[in-house]
Amino acid sequence: MKKSVLILCTGNSCRSQMAEGFLRSFDTSLEVFSAGTKPADAVHPMAIKVMREEWVDISTHKPINVDEFLEKTFDYVISVCDGARESCPTFIGDVTHRLHIGFEDPAEATGTKEEILAVFRRVRDEINVRFRQFYNENLSVK
Repeated sequence: MKKSVLILCTGNSCRSQMAEGFLRSFDTSLEVFSAGTKPADAVHPMAIKVMREEWVDISTHKPINVDEFLEKTFDYVISVCDGARESCPTFIGDVTHRLHIGFEDPAEATGTKEEILAVFRRVRDEINVRFRQFYNENLSVK
């Protein structure tokens, strides 16, 4: 039976999209979705750029409102917001395991284009490490 994962964030334009992309790349048999409580109009272009550097294409992803998933059952719902700065969204649908794996929002980075890109790369790398660990501990077939 396929495991299903929903990754939540507020805007669903950066962190949740990158986490979705990585989980899909780890295991194509997973059902992975991401959503937000206040979805942005589009996935952040720098998120798309830094994920391409890791050979993960999220350019066709679209931010989705979490309400679209309320009728679906999930094995895991994972919030990825930075708990110190944001209120994390909650999922009121049917879920077996709720987790929080928080990350800084790279969309709020300031500075030159290169400085902002460095923040996106750092957050991408943190997401890769933490979600690979989550996958290995909870989803991979042993």
